[in-house]
Amino acid sequence: MAQDDGLIVGADGRARCWWHGDQADYRAYHDDEWGHPVTDDTRLFEKLCLEGFQSGLSWLTILRKRENFRKAFAGFDIARVARFDDDDIARLLGDAGIVRHRGKIVSTINNAGRALELRREFGSLAAYFWAFEPGAAERPSRVVKGGIPGKTETSTRISKDLKKRGWSFVGPTTVYAFMQAMGLVNDHLEGCCCRDVVERKRKALKRPTA
Repeated sequence: MAQDDGLIVGADGRARCWWHGDQADYRAYHDDEWGHPVTDDTRLFEKLCLEGFQSGLSWLTILRKRENFRKAFAGFDIARVARFDDDDIARLLGDAGIVRHRGKIVSTINNAGRALELRREFGSLAAYFWAFEPGAAERPSRVVKGGIPGKTETSTRISKDLKKRGWSFVGPTTVYAFMQAMGLVNDHLEGCCCRDVVERKRKALKRPTA
């Protein structure tokens, strides 16, 4: 049942953010992954790549193809993807289980190489991204449906820095979706059953440093 505050109440009686539409797989993603803080480089790389593939599509489309993406891109092992060549591009363009967009495929391979460079400079992708965690002024204590932006000053700053380093398909909106997914911000709505759970995890997290 939908509510005016952007929450929906499922059959279990729990209120959640509206956007998963109470579809089982989407609801599980909302409950168990979205916004939970991530410090593993492979998962961070996967999330950013998949947000790039999502551009122009629904996230549910990507979520339901995620296992296919993982198989196609060697589990998003950064070093392995960075070694993909023209034969791999041809293979991926023929894989009906993923989004067959040449630009996004080539971008993922390029970005793997750039991710290796970030690792060498900062020690890990996690150390790089968590250094951009927004301060209290940009991170409201309450989040309501109409208050969630499509991009922020921080996502714009990360986007510009990544592009300067040679990354592609990392516009400010894509980066903000990545920030939400990896827990750099907690955009579960006020009243969502997952908001406090995620916030406790964020408070307990030991932030990675370079």
